[in-house]
Amino acid sequence: MPKEESKEENKEEKKKSSKLLMIVIIAVLVLIVIGGAIVTVLLLSDDEKTQSAQQTAAPQAQEQRTSYRDARNSEDMVSRKLSEIGILYPLDTFTVNLKSDAGRRYLKATISLELEGKELSIELDNKSPVIRDRIIRILTSKTLEEISSKKGKQKVSEQIVDTLNSMITDGSVTSVYFTEFVIQ
Repeated sequence: MPKEESKEENKEEKKKSSKLLMIVIIAVLVLIVIGGAIVTVLLLSDDEKTQSAQQTAAPQAQEQRTSYRDARNSEDMVSRKLSEIGILYPLDTFTVNLKSDAGRRYLKATISLELEGKELSIELDNKSPVIRDRIIRILTSKTLEEISSKKGKQKVSEQIVDTLNSMITDGSVTSVYFTEFVIQ
């Protein structure tokens, strides 16, 4: 009889340990889901904080950003006629490495700038190497996650417009158009 009792005790211990293991696994999964939700909320709130900090940075830059945002507003873009688009200044294709921890990610982008003022084309021709350098620096500082969304592309466009407008004198860049945008 002692063998039968020990077998029953072993079965009961195995059932208890398997129940305990199941509880631990479920608890770990719940923690992972909660952690993922917290990270998502933090990333989204960080984007909003960054955007609000940029809006309060400098009044003059704010005016340029506001006019750019007004022009880039998706509702305005839909109603905006092609005849209202200003002079377009095409740039060569940019092929850059994206900022990445795991693996290599490349971005191939072709960009056209919408200009306000005909004289600006000449200035952009003269400053072409500097313009390309600034755009390359902006693009290489971005991660896949930052530029893969519509909002991310809009942020990059705004950053390019702000950067270029701070270095030119004969007009302004009003918009950036990506005519090719491939991530690999």
